[in-house]
Amino acid sequence: MPLFVAEHEHPADRCPAGNPQMAPFLLQILSNENSKKHGITIHADAVASGAHHLYVIVDAPNQAAVQTYLAPFGQAGSLKVIPASHCEEVVARGKC
Repeated sequence: MPLFVAEHEHPADRCPAGNPQMAPFLLQILSNENSKKHGITIHADAVASGAHHLYVIVDAPNQAAVQTYLAPFGQAGSLKVIPASHCEEVVARGKC
């Protein structure tokens, strides 16, 4: 299944982490149990400290599926989904 990196960024004054309704909803989206129901495997998620920038690494059927699944994050800011490769694949083909 193809690999993708999703990037979400939002302004500090619209940070969903402090929103008592939005925060639990967004955590539910990032749960492996929920994502698997949509054919998506979440490998990792991380928020850059103090930067209001979330990264999510996923396997999914296609880019559109990731964009649709993570769309709620776009309500609080931007969402970009980028096709990606594992390092082994990059080395095997000899270029990024």
